[in-house]
Amino acid sequence: MHELTGLEPGTRFRCAGCGNLTRFDIETTERVRRFWHVDLAGEGRIDEEEREVTVEAVTCRWCGTGARVEVVDVPGAGTASSASERV
Repeated sequence: MHELTGLEPGTRFRCAGCGNLTRFDIETTERVRRFWHVDLAGEGRIDEEEREVTVEAVTCRWCGTGARVEVVDVPGAGTASSASERV
């Protein structure tokens, strides 16, 4: 399973327009930098990898809006993030 991009542990997306908690389109840009080590026989392997993921947009699958999608705490997760933070 992929780590949910754009969220801190204990938070989730919520559409304030329709109440959706489960279906979102998340558009991202990913940048990867890899250090390859190629031995004298020509066999290569990745020794280091740096990955940067930027969330460009989050859109509700139910009502189609991205303007009302917000990040909220998961009930019982014990996080202190703001429920009004916008994506």
